[in-house]
Amino acid sequence: MKKRTVIIVAAAMIAMAAGLLAATCLGAKNIPIKTVIESLFHYREELDMMLVRDSRLPRALCSALVGGLLAMAGAMMQGITRNSIAEPSIMGVTQGAVLAVAIASVSSSVYGILGYSISAFTGAMLGGVLVLLFSMQSASNMRLSRLLMAGTAMSTFFLSMASLVALIGNRSQELAFWISGGFRTATWKYVWLLAAIGGICTLFALIMSHKINIVSLGDDVAVGLGVKPTRVRIQTVALIIPICAVCVAAAGNIAFVGLIIPHIVRKTLGNDFRRLIPVSFLGGAALLTWADVAAKLVNQPYETPIGLFSSLIGIPIFISLVRREKG
Repeated sequence: MKKRTVIIVAAAMIAMAAGLLAATCLGAKNIPIKTVIESLFHYREELDMMLVRDSRLPRALCSALVGGLLAMAGAMMQGITRNSIAEPSIMGVTQGAVLAVAIASVSSSVYGILGYSISAFTGAMLGGVLVLLFSMQSASNMRLSRLLMAGTAMSTFFLSMASLVALIGNRSQELAFWISGGFRTATWKYVWLLAAIGGICTLFALIMSHKINIVSLGDDVAVGLGVKPTRVRIQTVALIIPICAVCVAAAGNIAFVGLIIPHIVRKTLGNDFRRLIPVSFLGGAALLTWADVAAKLVNQPYETPIGLFSSLIGIPIFISLVRREKG
């Protein structure tokens, strides 16, 4: 198992590094690798180097950080709910953030007070609290049908309200970005925000990983081992909320990353969240980095919504998991 873990981690890191390089070099204008390297270590006021430093590099780093954080959040949510289809986008957490961003986009007073980041945090908190109410049910009531119906209802309601707000405020085109997801607006500000909030949340997630392991075995087992499952769920959702908020603020609503990667990692490395959480981060970073490369290249010079690529991979896996679930 240790050898397999090393191989998987090495493969994920290589895929992520290759994706970052491809994302920096490729686009509407291809930039040679030599120019990319020079822009990092021997920067000059040239068009290609300015493009790398001010646009390509922050966008690539944002895609890696968002992918990693969403995959990590999905792994944690699956652990505390003991359900392999639970993830932020399915359970309404990211959609709640999208609704709050839509409100901020049409209300200058809300935007002036909160801005997109705080608005997204508020919306994610609303979605997270509702998720928490369902995840705190007893083990016998925590079934696929309950979680799926609740998540679908919350997601549909939040997105419908966001669309209504955008129509009333004549912001439908702007909202399309938040619903489909993308990194067109990625800047260094979001890189530092993702790194700061994501770094803190990742540290606490790793500290809590052994408790998530115990909760994933069932409430009775957790209580028997001296762990309070309700407290662990509250603490975990408290970590997931700021992760989803900052990801939506930086990239909009990107679905299925938190479903695909933890599922693949679990199949290869097992259910130990001490490994599952960090390896999911690496896998999510690699996946979304390459998805962003595809989004830029498929329909040049136009950009394809990045959510399309994660959905094309995620929907078949999601359907497969639903078919295997019992109850």
